Amino acid sequence: MGRKKHTAEEIVAKLRQVDVLVSQGRKVAEAIRSIEVTEVTYYRWRSEYGGLKGDQVKRLKSLERVMN
Repeated sequence: MGRKKHTAEEIVAKLRQVDVLVSQGRKVAEAIRSIEVTEVTYYRWRSEYGGLKGDQVKRLKSLERVMN
């Protein structure tokens, strides 16, 4: 199985999708499986992108590129 590089916007969308599924009563583990990533990846994304909106993610990535 090949690895996929997700864009920041895709990551934020998947995090929101998990939030919606959990609010509808699904277990977190089930919701994570539905977005087809591992729990480790989900929690890493949550710590890095949690709470950000799409435009904020673009700005963050832009600033990271400038700093490096």
